[in-house]
Amino acid sequence: MESGDLNRALQYYKEAVKLKPAFPDAYFNLGNVYKALGRPTEAIMCYQHAIQARPSFAMAFGNIATIYYEQGQLDLAIRHYKQAISRDPRFLEAYNNLGNALKDIGRVEEAVRCYNHCLHLQPNHPQAMANLGNIYMEWNMMGPASSLFQATLTVTTGLSAPFNNLALIYKQQGNYTNAISCYNEVLRIDPLAADALVNRGNTFKEIGRVTEAIQDYMHAITFRPTMAEAHANLASAYKDSGHVEAAITSYKQALLLRPDFPEATCNLLHTLQCVCCWEDRSKMFTEVEGIIRRQINMSVLPSVQPFHAIAYPIDPILALEISRKYAAHCSIIASRFGLPPFNHPAGVPVKREGGFKRLRIGYMSSDFGNHPLSHLMGSVFGMHNRDNVEVFCYALSPNDGTEWRQRTQSEAEHFLDVSAMSSDAIAKTINEDKIQILINLNGYTKGARNEIFAMQPAPIQVSYMGFPGTTGATYIDYLVTDEFVSPLQYAHIYSEKLVHLPHCYFVNDYKQKNQDVLDPKSKPKRSDYGLPEDKFIFGCFNQLYKMDPEIVNTWCNVLKRVPNSALWLLRFPAAGEMRFRACTCDAAAQGVHPDQIIFTDVAMKNEHIRRSVLADVILDTPLCNGHTTGTDVLWAGVPMITLPLEKMATRVAGSLCLATGLGHEMIVNSLEEYEEKAVSLALNKPKLQALTKELRASRLTCPLFDTMRWVSLGSYLHSSLVPVKNLERSYFKMWNLHCSGQKPQHFKVVENDLEFPHDR
Repeated sequence: MESGDLNRALQYYKEAVKLKPAFPDAYFNLGNVYKALGRPTEAIMCYQHAIQARPSFAMAFGNIATIYYEQGQLDLAIRHYKQAISRDPRFLEAYNNLGNALKDIGRVEEAVRCYNHCLHLQPNHPQAMANLGNIYMEWNMMGPASSLFQATLTVTTGLSAPFNNLALIYKQQGNYTNAISCYNEVLRIDPLAADALVNRGNTFKEIGRVTEAIQDYMHAITFRPTMAEAHANLASAYKDSGHVEAAITSYKQALLLRPDFPEATCNLLHTLQCVCCWEDRSKMFTEVEGIIRRQINMSVLPSVQPFHAIAYPIDPILALEISRKYAAHCSIIASRFGLPPFNHPAGVPVKREGGFKRLRIGYMSSDFGNHPLSHLMGSVFGMHNRDNVEVFCYALSPNDGTEWRQRTQSEAEHFLDVSAMSSDAIAKTINEDKIQILINLNGYTKGARNEIFAMQPAPIQVSYMGFPGTTGATYIDYLVTDEFVSPLQYAHIYSEKLVHLPHCYFVNDYKQKNQDVLDPKSKPKRSDYGLPEDKFIFGCFNQLYKMDPEIVNTWCNVLKRVPNSALWLLRFPAAGEMRFRACTCDAAAQGVHPDQIIFTDVAMKNEHIRRSVLADVILDTPLCNGHTTGTDVLWAGVPMITLPLEKMATRVAGSLCLATGLGHEMIVNSLEEYEEKAVSLALNKPKLQALTKELRASRLTCPLFDTMRWVSLGSYLHSSLVPVKNLERSYFKMWNLHCSGQKPQHFKVVENDLEFPHDR
């Protein structure tokens, strides 16, 4: 048998039992041969003969149990493993295998006792350590699980599973360097392990090393061409690196290999949306909505991310449910760190006995750098009045070396780069800093680490600016917004309590950073950007994923009705231009000429704002408004037409327009009114000129661009001006409600020191 000649061994053992029918070892070995030959029934009969000859034959009971286990007859397997142990209480493998069978039928506590008994008899038993570690992983006890996997590696070599499990733990905890090292070990042991290649690729992609991720996915596909996950993940990496057509091809290949693949279906829809490919759009949205509802009913994490859901034509309540599932998932991630609940600062009003002298505010973001959030909020962190507020900024991304990062670092009272720290360490730091109100500037955007908020390191936690929608999180108390963007009549589509700031919640830094736009001499020429001098230019500088057939059809109607007009768009992304032009081809037969659609490359921030003035009227996208881009064009002094709907992301542009004081001229209530407003402004030159002049004149005085009024105006900045501190008012109101023992509640901030004091 040792030589591998099983048939010959079979004949020898048959002869042995004929010669000596009461010889248990011969029956046992004959059973092993039958088992090796894949003849389990004969094997069991031989083991039973061995037991009849030797009732204490524990190994025979164990082998019968193993056959039943392999056949899925777990009750019989458990009975025989227990009989084996009763014959030999030190039978290590029986304890370990009994644990496996008990775990498989859901008796996990008993399985844990079996593994522990095995380890009591042999503390370095590798299989028992690994199996117990797997259970601890499932229980989110990542510390003990990690210790067991590491211990396994000290007593055995050549096993890839402990490295793989350690990598999963490290990745979940944000320790990407160690995760990649573990995947490297898995691939050293098994260079053809496609699963490990995909997992390492996912880790590379998560930390922005997309080229390496693509290489891993492609290698996985080489080794396992039918692996749908590898094709889908390759598609996602292609999309992130701007290769949108390749992404579409890979998503479709993944769905060919596995038609029932919710993630690939949903991500393909989003990718097609990004490049204005609207074939079968209604059918795909119906399919995706069905997927989401099924996943929510099954308590599965939805395949549509919350950030995508805000721009989809889906029910706002469904969007809320998506966010809730993602928030709950963040809570699961948080629980894996095993932290006890934090102690919070005492609920005592500041400047009172036993309280803090100043309110301690923490801002957390991965976007302290060259990012729209910093373009908008760059000066906010330094504008807080240090007599009343102590500001801490926690950066989740490393220094990108840009002026935006440097400005925040230099102006914020405390700036901490925590990008290299694990999530639990960051939460501990925030708690040790005694932060009273912690602001989430990411929401569900790239680089977010919402599990930190799920750990609740601060007594009050707030969502603001980064994500124009609800977080769905029980651990986020408030959403800072305004009365137009999130009216109380829509409060049911938010999980947070709504804090309404005066005017517009959408802060910006334009008056501080982009004064040159106000200089008439700085206005560029249309010829600099290939724009016709003699045409009326409608513009839209939103990303292409925000567009849909209905608004494009409206734009085409406008272009047909306004003589000598054109639509100016951004290649955002560049791959969308061809498809956008293709989808407007039908309009050509109705009077829209191809040269009426003009695309321009994306530009650096300052140039983008400066050149926006070359447009005559901006046409907003109702499905998901221009937020930063809406602020850009209004600062450039170009009127914008916007149609608010129900969800937050559809109403921001309307709030921007209202805060200029001219919202009544730019906000409409239907697509028909949208079209008429665009046409009437284009055909009534005096009316448009008057609106444009009034808009440009209001920029230095209207609430939209008065950042100091919005945030604070510390005496250390401009002592001659009276501070109006709307954001600080909201923070003090939140804290005072907390101190009085009240639960978070909706409230509206008014610019009144008696009703809303900003310093206590």
